[in-house]
Amino acid sequence: MAHELTIGELSARSGVSTSALRFYERQGLIGARRTDGNQRRYPAVTLRRVALVQAGKAAGIPLQRIRAALGTLPSGKQPTKRDWERLSRSWRTELDARIETLEAIRGRLTTCIGCGCLSLKTCGLLNPDDEAAAEGPGAHYLVS
Repeated sequence: MAHELTIGELSARSGVSTSALRFYERQGLIGARRTDGNQRRYPAVTLRRVALVQAGKAAGIPLQRIRAALGTLPSGKQPTKRDWERLSRSWRTELDARIETLEAIRGRLTTCIGCGCLSLKTCGLLNPDDEAAAEGPGAHYLVS
């Protein structure tokens, strides 16, 4: 049998709490087989799946999309490098858009952001008389 990890070992190696691992399992993000004593045993490749879940969460990707991406991996065999590359490509457009938005926010926070407060001198130039209010609620100049 291939190398397997207990939930404690998986937690220690991944840095993810056992309660989070149980949650991931209930959500269909990872899977374990059960021993005769009903203990979980995870294949070693689960470490990569957990890391991918953590990376997706850090990037703001909803668990539903993470689950869908993990669902593209082959079942019953170890994913190949090509499988992992295909999965990561599926997030590329979304991640690029998030990066673009974050860069826009970083560059604009010190100037008028179109929120309507008109507290900066630049607001009079960029958002005179709160013209951005016509676009509805929110800080309209943060998103490019």
